[in-house]
Amino acid sequence: MFGKRTVVDMIERSSENDSDRRRFLKSAGLAGLGVVGASAVTGMDRAVATNGPSDAAILNFALNLEYLEAEYYLQAVYGDGLPDSLTTGVGDRGPVIGGRKVQFKTPAIRLYAVEIAQDERDHVAFLRAALGGAKVSRPKIDIKNSFTAAARAAGLIGPNQTFDPYANENNFLLGAFIFEDVGVTAYKGAAPLINNKTYLEAAAGILAVEAYHAGIIRTSLFARDLGSLANKISAARDSLDGPTDLDQGILRDGKANLVPTDRNGIAFSRSAGQVLNIAYLNPDSVREGGFFPDGVNGSINTSA
Repeated sequence: MFGKRTVVDMIERSSENDSDRRRFLKSAGLAGLGVVGASAVTGMDRAVATNGPSDAAILNFALNLEYLEAEYYLQAVYGDGLPDSLTTGVGDRGPVIGGRKVQFKTPAIRLYAVEIAQDERDHVAFLRAALGGAKVSRPKIDIKNSFTAAARAAGLIGPNQTFDPYANENNFLLGAFIFEDVGVTAYKGAAPLINNKTYLEAAAGILAVEAYHAGIIRTSLFARDLGSLANKISAARDSLDGPTDLDQGILRDGKANLVPTDRNGIAFSRSAGQVLNIAYLNPDSVREGGFFPDGVNGSINTSA
């Protein structure tokens, strides 16, 4: 499937450290592939990242986010999440708290959910395959209490109320909006840090898909006149990721704002730390909370 140079490049950037790199080589069974010579293996065993995180660390960070998205959508469509075979790896594997099938009333919304669920499952499978033995396992994910906390912080509900994103279509769309835009800004923010061109192209492809997903969710919310609630979520996200304005709701000055961009028409970027501020539902520098009660797996695990 891949040429010799591509395989060498992918393995060179496949691990977070030397032990991970050796584990990848062993798990991939490269001795039987006949595509990597002794000199290449020697080169692959050297340090690969001296300035910033390795490509594998970045992709593993992305994998944590894909686990969350896949579980959210798969539960909504099928009432069940990822199979066990797509949740193992390095680090503690955690359970998923919450989630159930949504009783969709609108055929189009259900079809959107089905397609997005499959895309997110495919993203998990792809990143796991690319990372090989260096892939992290699915961390503990909370898609129950976290949504209530996020909805309270955004002012969607009162302090004694709960928010169930699976209760109806509107709640499902609002729940998806909480993290869909975040995925787009996460991949864009990571792009300059990825060295391997094969990985960069793949990440760009996933970014494009996540942007399509975000566009579907934003458009659906606008069509249902849920702009004011979506804007509250946007403001809450912005309050978590620092003083810089990196978020936009779907209404601006009374007009539609379905594509959030800066003054140059370019999508926003977030650092991994800023993404985790939102995922952990905490503006401080922490290593756990919110959607990931025990934190994410991998070396990139601390919010900004």
